Amino acid sequence: MIIVTGATGALNGATVDHLLERLLATDVAVVVRDRARAQRFADRGVEVREGGYADNASLPAAFAGADQLLLVSSNDRQVDTVALHEAAITAAVTAGVGRILYTSHQGAAHESPFAPARVHATTEDLLAASGLPWTSLRNGFYAHTLEWALGPWRKTGVVTVPADGQVSWTAREDVAEAAAAVLLAPGAYDGPTTLTAPAAPTFAELAETASQLAGRPITLEVVDAEDWVTAQVEAGQPEPAARFSVGMYDAARDGFFAGATPLLGELLGREPRSARDALAVAAER
Repeated sequence: MIIVTGATGALNGATVDHLLERLLATDVAVVVRDRARAQRFADRGVEVREGGYADNASLPAAFAGADQLLLVSSNDRQVDTVALHEAAITAAVTAGVGRILYTSHQGAAHESPFAPARVHATTEDLLAASGLPWTSLRNGFYAHTLEWALGPWRKTGVVTVPADGQVSWTAREDVAEAAAAVLLAPGAYDGPTTLTAPAAPTFAELAETASQLAGRPITLEVVDAEDWVTAQVEAGQPEPAARFSVGMYDAARDGFFAGATPLLGELLGREPRSARDALAVAAER
């Protein structure tokens, strides 16, 4: 049986949908904190189990019988996400799970300026120490966040960032489908497994692409990080959130998101969506 956590979210929910294209509903179970939000899966005959990373006692039973367990990473910046992941991994060991697959990030590294990347790196250490077979799906930076990362370029004609660097902007829809392919693959993918779009453009290159799509000049302006934070706060963003975001741009500058691999396309059997595709959608709004 394949058990999937976080199935009420966009990423793992889509993965379950793809699994159900190939498997019987009885071969899949989902673990959620709120059963009502998973009704669409229950209606299709999927077993819905209650469990949450913060409720340690609920997890061993929720994970019982899993040949493979897909663990979604927590994105709650208000809690100790590493502790939550550790609780889930410990419960998987207790339940005798056959393999853990974890939704990580391409830039996972202890030395990354981007805080979530450090969380992913530490979680991967926990997986390696668990004694269970494991796969870390290092997804590229999700392309739908380009709308935020580039700022109001359609209005201003300027992409303003605190640092420039390469990012392999990757469609969340594609990595969700690829996760299902990995779960269904006849051979195991061991350890870190990177899934990215085929290219990693810089912000300068994205500005050029935006110019082509908009039919007018879109320029890039790299500003001082403190000035960028001030501008974000003046635009209504909380300062802690703005400073958190600077870490992403710094990680891009330092090359943590620069790699691009062919595996995603191989798993999909087609060309993955690109950053240009995501920008084209934004340009039409």
